[in-house]
Amino acid sequence: MADIITDLQHEFSVPFTNPVLIFTILLLIVLLAPILLKRFNVPSIIGLIVAGVIIGPYGLNWIDNTHGGVEMFSTIGLLFIMFIVGLELDLGEFVHYRNKSLTFGLFTFFIPLVIGYPICHYLLGYDVNASFLTASMFSTHTLVAYPIVSRLGIARNQAVAVTVGGTILTDTAVLLILAGVLSGNEGGLDLSFLLKMVVSLIIFSVIIFVITPRIARWFFQNADSEKYSNFIFVLFVVFSAGFLVELGGIEPIIGAFAAGLALNRLIPHSSALMNRIEFFGNALFIPIFLISVGMLVDISVVFDGPRTLIVAIVLTIAAIIGKWLAALATQKAFRYTAAQRTLIFGLSSSHAAATLAIILVGYRAGILDEYILNGTIILILLTCIIASVYTQRAGRKIAMSEENAPLSPSSMGHFAEEKILVPIANPTNIGYHVQLALLLKDKKSVNPISLLGVVPNNKEAEKNIVNFRKKLQEFVSTAQAAEVNVDIITTIDHNPADGITRIARETMTDLVILGWPGKAGLWDKLLGERIEQIIRYVDKNLWVCHVEQRLINHKRIVVISPPQAEKEEGFAMWVNKISKLSTELSIPVLHYGHPDTQKIIASQKKMGNFISHPFEDWDNPLSCADQIKKDDLIILISAHSGYISHIPILESLPGRLESKFPNFSRIVVYPKQPLAEQLLETDDFIFVP
Repeated sequence: MADIITDLQHEFSVPFTNPVLIFTILLLIVLLAPILLKRFNVPSIIGLIVAGVIIGPYGLNWIDNTHGGVEMFSTIGLLFIMFIVGLELDLGEFVHYRNKSLTFGLFTFFIPLVIGYPICHYLLGYDVNASFLTASMFSTHTLVAYPIVSRLGIARNQAVAVTVGGTILTDTAVLLILAGVLSGNEGGLDLSFLLKMVVSLIIFSVIIFVITPRIARWFFQNADSEKYSNFIFVLFVVFSAGFLVELGGIEPIIGAFAAGLALNRLIPHSSALMNRIEFFGNALFIPIFLISVGMLVDISVVFDGPRTLIVAIVLTIAAIIGKWLAALATQKAFRYTAAQRTLIFGLSSSHAAATLAIILVGYRAGILDEYILNGTIILILLTCIIASVYTQRAGRKIAMSEENAPLSPSSMGHFAEEKILVPIANPTNIGYHVQLALLLKDKKSVNPISLLGVVPNNKEAEKNIVNFRKKLQEFVSTAQAAEVNVDIITTIDHNPADGITRIARETMTDLVILGWPGKAGLWDKLLGERIEQIIRYVDKNLWVCHVEQRLINHKRIVVISPPQAEKEEGFAMWVNKISKLSTELSIPVLHYGHPDTQKIIASQKKMGNFISHPFEDWDNPLSCADQIKKDDLIILISAHSGYISHIPILESLPGRLESKFPNFSRIVVYPKQPLAEQLLETDDFIFVP
């Protein structure tokens, strides 16, 4: 009995050393913190940080962040945050607004620096090196609140892209300041260190942005069936990038962010792989990182004397004011809304990893004293809490405004109940139709993607139905891994076109994705036999697709639309879906169409990925073919005879596209649109921007 008590005392002596017990406590916190704080409408990030304070070495001392693998999980979580930032970043928006990112980077770097230096030097009485290094700490920030933005689905908002771009610029500049101050403290600027940093950055950039995407593309193509291998490969790239950049004397978070940018186009946001990455990061690595941030906070330092408390308060106020003024200057410069200004402030006001690294290095070098160190720890706790609250508040406003701003009030821009039907002629040759449906499906839709099989009505009908469902089960599993519901519909009919038409009506489908009919050169024949029948009797948005290669391998989307396309009922649907596809694949949209159509598209929010090329030569509609490249995805917006945007040449254009671009990916879109005689009875078809 005495031995049992002794063993228990040893197991529960603090700090705990049993890795199983430590991991159990961490998981319990990750599990309960969001549940408890949700009742009080408090961001879960705050609960995780506060929990870290309580169980950390300066609280109950249950866990020492240098034991039990907490430090390793913390490092993984920080790199995961930066990697997901790079992965979710809309590269088109990032490049398009690079000047705005640079401007914000200058604001968020210089304004806190200009405010912080005189405060540290004249008010707190520190020397030039200590004041300059501490003030530079105000300039840097960690995207601790980014998971809130990601969860709210506004990661591709322009304000987020600008903030992320500015974050990388300012963090890099601060790290250079750190190197300069350390060199100056040792008697002179170490040019060899700066040269090493520049050379290593060049080598690193070639490896990550030139070599890595090619290897990744080859790996994803050849190991596509090995789902776990894809995830392990991504992890390998992330941590290899972090290690490589660290060899050059730069923080590994820069390497993780670069890895996210390098893989951005190869991992669509709605893919199963992206779902796994976000799942592991948000469920385990990132929460443990936030707990570890709280474990660094020593609340007792406020009782060490008035000096520590004064330094902590002054540093926190200076840091918050500097970041707020930077966000305000950015808002005024680019005419952002108040919510976007608050979002920029929330994302950029939290100080954690880079801040702590700078202060620790300065403290160990003898430049900074323990008052600055302890004051910074308090600053980290307070700014993380403030950043979480403001990001949550602004993020909700922006998310609600985006939801309440559909493309058109009269064009069924509400996709919360959209239904997508994918008829499958041959389950063994399904191509990329299911993948396309996964990328097009609106995440707010509660309805599954339906895979339809029409089986001939003969003696083998029941057997064929069973075989059909078995062969499609693999695609159902792939979709479920991406958290997209997929169901299988099988029906018996003498004519496949009749079966597709009937099921589309019965299920009240919004979008039908069909395979391109037959072999090259047979379009005209099969158009009359099958496709024409479906177009005529299915009053749905219809996409007839021939996808030559994996969707992520395409470099651009080229859209050709006829005059008056904006007046059709299905206009909003195809514009939204093409925009979503462009965003998922991080590629631009080149739109050849009438200026009136382009003017309406340009007036809509979140349509910055459309590049307009006015086109009115419909006597020779393929005159723009010289601008089409091998890796383009061609989308022709068509219409059936009798529809308002129909022109006679559209009848033969699919066949001409097939003849001219036999090995290109191409889609013909037939928007949902009422018949001409119905249009004469109502004015509701007119698009209202």
